[in-house]
Amino acid sequence: MLREFDADIDTAKAEANDLPGATSAQAPVKESSPSPAQAAPDSTAQSSSPSAPLESQPSSLEADNGFRAIFQNRNFLILWAGQLFSQLADKVYLVLMIAIIAARFDTPDQSISGWVAAVMIAFTIPAVLFGALAGVFVDGWRKRPVLVWSNLLRGGLVIVLPLGIWLTAGWGTLLDLPVAFWLLLVVTFLISTLTQFFAPAEQSIIPLIVAESDLLSANSLYTTTMMASVIVGFAVGEPLLALADKLMLALGVANNGPAILVGLSYLVAGLCLMTMDPGKENLSPPHEDWSHFLADIKDGFRYLGQQVQVRVAIIQLVLLSSVFAALAVLAVRLAEMIPTIKASQFGFLLAAGGLGLGLGAVLVGNFGPRFPRRFLSLWGALGMAGCLIALAWTTQQLWASMAVIATLGLCGAFVGIPMQTLIQEKTPEAMRGKVFGLQNNMVNIALSLPLALASVVEARLGLANVFVGMGALVGIGGVVTWYIADTALRKTQAQG
Repeated sequence: MLREFDADIDTAKAEANDLPGATSAQAPVKESSPSPAQAAPDSTAQSSSPSAPLESQPSSLEADNGFRAIFQNRNFLILWAGQLFSQLADKVYLVLMIAIIAARFDTPDQSISGWVAAVMIAFTIPAVLFGALAGVFVDGWRKRPVLVWSNLLRGGLVIVLPLGIWLTAGWGTLLDLPVAFWLLLVVTFLISTLTQFFAPAEQSIIPLIVAESDLLSANSLYTTTMMASVIVGFAVGEPLLALADKLMLALGVANNGPAILVGLSYLVAGLCLMTMDPGKENLSPPHEDWSHFLADIKDGFRYLGQQVQVRVAIIQLVLLSSVFAALAVLAVRLAEMIPTIKASQFGFLLAAGGLGLGLGAVLVGNFGPRFPRRFLSLWGALGMAGCLIALAWTTQQLWASMAVIATLGLCGAFVGIPMQTLIQEKTPEAMRGKVFGLQNNMVNIALSLPLALASVVEARLGLANVFVGMGALVGIGGVVTWYIADTALRKTQAQG
């Protein structure tokens, strides 16, 4: 296989010719730029300066640095700290909503699941409706103010929410639901909407503050934090909220401690991000009417249609997110089938996946730059397929299941991190908001399907059969997407 890498240097050069940094580095910085979807042909046909680095052939110094350069990058450390507080607050916020529902709205003759489902819907709708639109706005705005204000506003909304619920507690009902609960849904909707602006701005700013040779390591840390926040947020959310409640009671503040904790997490994230200096940015021209917004969204889709590698990378990220979303649902059933743990202890299984993801991120960050992105994702997809199929034979064994899920997480890092890095590398600065907005939109839509259907399909087909089917889909998807990207690169090499 290593011989294949040596024979593939010309293909790696074709990949490097696709890097936007190779052409944009010499251009003067300006406040606006024309639509890149119209100005840039297929990425595989773009030219670059001779100094553009090769994707798969970095210098030995760059490959050995790993995370060292990232931890010496002040701006990235600030962004990472902001990400830690912001994403942890996102996950604990949902735990807070469940606690508020249980304390104020749940009744013995009703199931809490209906209330929780309404909150989840309110949290999901903005991702579907505004993901792409938010990306268009982000392309025309400076990224640091977007990151700062999206966190400060979310923090303020969470902190005042208990006061709003208290004020509207006696306002009766609207459409058979308490007005106070409608307020909770509106606040949840607004917080999720602000998150749609935060996400593409965060992803777009990473290439502005991180050297191109360090992007893989930066995305290793970014992706690990993002995935770990899901596990840690849900695992420690309830104990953290209980601790905050006790501390606030000791200070004479009743009932508002959990909301203050979550709100302060957002506020701390915003204050951290205030100190970041991303430098000058290339901004899209301002929009005069809605037709320009629609045109920009079309530009984003057109750009993905032209850029084979970016399109394939997003498809792989959508597939990866769908697998982990389905696993989050199926882990409950798997825990129920394992004799040594209870169904409520499914968090142990997910924690194993998080551990594997973290280990995979370390490996990719330190050794990934030595290999082509498309081979890393292919290996990762095939590894994930094998792990999912193996889970069909470990449904009665705790340690075997945890080991397989940990390996699944490790392989997932080999898919997610290189593909996220590739998108950042190959997308021009003025298009990143649109592309990342569309990416977040597609991922959120894809997440809803396994969350809704996984348990239904499992009930009909059985857990083992579902795991085998998922493994087959992931394996086929990984090979097909790799073949499409590899064929496009080799065709460009033959033409060049």
